[in-house]
Amino acid sequence: MGKSEVSTGMFITLEGGDGTGKSTQAALLQEFLKSRSIDPVMTREPGGAPGANEIRELLLTGEPDRWDAVGETLLFYASRRNNLRLTIWPALEAGQWVICDRFADSTLAYQGFGNQLGLDAVKPIHEFAVGSFEPDLTFVLDIDPATGIGRTQGRAHNEDRFEKMDLSFHERLRQGFLTLAELYKHRCVVINAEQSVEDIQAAMQQVLIERFSL
Repeated sequence: MGKSEVSTGMFITLEGGDGTGKSTQAALLQEFLKSRSIDPVMTREPGGAPGANEIRELLLTGEPDRWDAVGETLLFYASRRNNLRLTIWPALEAGQWVICDRFADSTLAYQGFGNQLGLDAVKPIHEFAVGSFEPDLTFVLDIDPATGIGRTQGRAHNEDRFEKMDLSFHERLRQGFLTLAELYKHRCVVINAEQSVEDIQAAMQQVLIERFSL
């Protein structure tokens, strides 16, 4: 499905490494859009739909070597396909806006760059599972990897498999996101995630106002 095949709904994604505050910012964006009479559908990856949620636990828990880069990539796209088929595409077809905490850029960055699988290996899988469909707008929250990982310490959750990766992984990951932001600059906006929560949100809201005439 291409974006031209859906209705007036907008698809907005938030990307970035661990500790960038994507989930917090997604929730704040939801409240902002509600104040503009838009009630967005909220989803996340991996997950966001039946089947995809079960895959989320497989991917995000356990030790770093639980999966290799190829296995991870295939699982992420299996999860993504259900999120698209059961959540994202139906909402957009109904004219709703969708905010997704992570999407395909994360797989390109985490597996393509972080795990050094390479974009040439990931892209054919992406094209098979997703096709030409892409977000209308992607916020890339950028932070120094050591700072971001420091923010994740002490969190009361077990979805920490990628947080356990070494610092060099997270440094490659950051470069991956910045590379993707340049490759897809028609839809990507890099936001400094070392600012306060309020300043990050203000910057994101301003982009929405300008791009979508809110």
